[in-house]
Amino acid sequence: MRERCDGKMRPCEPGSILCAEVRTSRKRKPERKPLPIYPCLERQIRAGTSDSPARHESPRPQDGRIDQTSRPDKISRILSLAPRMPEKGKTLVAMSGGVDSSVAALLLKQQGYDVVGAYMKNWINEDQVIGHCPWMQDIEDARRVADQIGIEFRVVNLMKDYRERVVKYLLDGYARGLTPNPDIMCNREIKFGIFRDWAKANGFSAVATGHYAQKRAAPRARDGSPGSDLSSAFELHEGADKNKDQSYFLALLSQEQLADAAFPIGHLPKSELRRIARDARLATADKKDSQGICFIGAVKMQDFLRVYVPDSPGPIIRASDGQELGQHRGLHFYTLGQRKGIGVPSNTDHKAYVVVGKRAADRALLVSFDDPAAPGLFQREVRVHSLSWISEPITEPRALEGRVRYRDPRVALDFTPEGGETALVRFSDPQRGLASGQILAFYQGERLLGGGVYS
Repeated sequence: MRERCDGKMRPCEPGSILCAEVRTSRKRKPERKPLPIYPCLERQIRAGTSDSPARHESPRPQDGRIDQTSRPDKISRILSLAPRMPEKGKTLVAMSGGVDSSVAALLLKQQGYDVVGAYMKNWINEDQVIGHCPWMQDIEDARRVADQIGIEFRVVNLMKDYRERVVKYLLDGYARGLTPNPDIMCNREIKFGIFRDWAKANGFSAVATGHYAQKRAAPRARDGSPGSDLSSAFELHEGADKNKDQSYFLALLSQEQLADAAFPIGHLPKSELRRIARDARLATADKKDSQGICFIGAVKMQDFLRVYVPDSPGPIIRASDGQELGQHRGLHFYTLGQRKGIGVPSNTDHKAYVVVGKRAADRALLVSFDDPAAPGLFQREVRVHSLSWISEPITEPRALEGRVRYRDPRVALDFTPEGGETALVRFSDPQRGLASGQILAFYQGERLLGGGVYS
């Protein structure tokens, strides 16, 4: 039985949205299992040798609480690399119900920080979008982990803000023929935007997440202080696990947002993070990683768009000769470089069509065979707008590196500012499928500098 928003008691069917509000005021008595304390951290906390803030005495482990198979020497080495947090105040951990944010909360708690966990309630699938949006299960998983760790847990309702700042941006972009990036926008506008504002208004000094990224103090200035002012106090670097690095998704953060951010797992490889979760017997230790749209579950983008963007059919045109090959349901279902789901056969052995452009005038989808000679598929030069920098803006031509999309390697480029928030970018090698509306992240080695939007 669950309590509905109207106060009546009624059983909830699987997947139902009747229980749209999770009651956080009702205290439950959790069945807490003993939580292993890693020996290295226990010794530091007891001896007071660590410089971590807001320390309090951790309870001594009871018999059987420390798993001697957890390789304490290696755990000690890994956790010794954990990033330092602000010197004072409470930390709010964004707990999604996944293993990454669970371990982020665990590590902070084990190091003696004053930690509270919170689930950002962004979406409950009111419109019955096809797909799995397990928000209630995610809340329960996050709550169970908070109970195991021994921290307070809250649910923060950001549904209105998420619709206005992320969903609207997403739908407006696709309606205009662009390819938006909701994950990057969610980080800037929600996690380190509205959620951060809520945290500061409620007495928290930092927001921690389960991102695979590393925050570092900027190199000391000549006078010995860490940076001359707030604009250069902190740097953001790639995560230690290059296969899981998520710095790209933080490309549009500001220095002010970074100053209040913490990434407790950025120094860990994923395999070690899973091992830590299992050693601590966390409820999410073996939970699969989410692959859906930011914080709204495993909802496929095409299913999401079908509900909110009307079909707008048009011709599928072969770019090389202008021949019409078929019809499409709407340009918003396609992006530059897409091969699957175009809907027309190539009728040529070992060749497949790829999207090379969109023509708004007649709603034509332009395709070509997927090879380096395909018109419009590869670009050596591109303009970006809405530039955003983590520290000082780059105002002079400069050689940098860029990540053209998530999981792509960094590539060499020449950056030429054009005034305002626009720039011309020339790549050393042609890049494939640079879709308007997507994000180009700028790097100097492993350090993330900022990002811009493809024009």
